[in-house]
Amino acid sequence: MELPAVNLKAIILVHWLLTVWGCMNYMFPASYAWGNFSVLAVGIWAIVQRDSLDAIMMFLTGLLLTVLTDIIHISVFYPPNNYLTDEKRFSAGMAIFSLLLKPVSCYLVYRMYRERGGEYTFNIGIARAGHDRSTYEPIDHQDPPPQWPNSSKTAQQPY
Repeated sequence: MELPAVNLKAIILVHWLLTVWGCMNYMFPASYAWGNFSVLAVGIWAIVQRDSLDAIMMFLTGLLLTVLTDIIHISVFYPPNNYLTDEKRFSAGMAIFSLLLKPVSCYLVYRMYRERGGEYTFNIGIARAGHDRSTYEPIDHQDPPPQWPNSSKTAQQPY
């Protein structure tokens, strides 16, 4: 089943609105707002530079990281029931809805990354156990250098 094409602007607008509503009641610390709004700023960079793989990849990485930080913020700073007002409940609900929507947004941003020419795999430079060894040359059994020049090559005459 093919998902419809979603505009990057729509993803950023929805997450911006949910983050604003999540920060409305000062229930979460400033790091929640800074983390989410800075990732959305990277998303604006991805909108401006349509051909940049770095911009869309950094936005995708930031979204994935904010999933983790949002889980931590919501679980640590969620107030107990006797301190939960309607405004705090709404603010927490919007933060939780934003968190639940982020994996879908990550998938859509990953599709945009692929459309811009990104690779399937993410290479971070660490050697894997099962990599291709067709070009492997052992260094422990080197051929000794020849003692005499190769007679099949003729010396060039000076001009």
